[in-house]
Amino acid sequence: MSDKVALSFVEICYALRNFKLPETDVVIGIGRGGIIPASLVAFQLKCDLQIVRVNYRNDDNTPVRTKPTFLDEFALDLPVDSRILLVDDVSVSGKTLEVVKEKISQYKVQTFVLKGQGDHVLFPDIKSCVHWPWKEDVMQVT
Repeated sequence: MSDKVALSFVEICYALRNFKLPETDVVIGIGRGGIIPASLVAFQLKCDLQIVRVNYRNDDNTPVRTKPTFLDEFALDLPVDSRILLVDDVSVSGKTLEVVKEKISQYKVQTFVLKGQGDHVLFPDIKSCVHWPWKEDVMQVT
């Protein structure tokens, strides 16, 4: 646990509030890890939120598939000029984001991650693993 950076919910929300997010019509979160970050971003941008379930890695960040795979059918019915912000918590290789971007390439898509590789990165200086405050092993239940 000591090799991971611990970020509080307050730190993340403060950083997000001060981040210049792109103009966006719809936020799409990558489920599971991107659900909470995408929810925070959609709230801040005051736009709709959709979740797409794509899986590539397990909870230990080890690839469990040969490539990112959609776990459910995924299609959008939006005006062709819609601006989409695709959100995940972490992007290690960028593969998951790229698979979704390919599927929705008819729209104007930008990516946003809390850490790692993306068009917009909230914590670009953090290179180690992170303990997110919404993960079970970090949350304290009273």
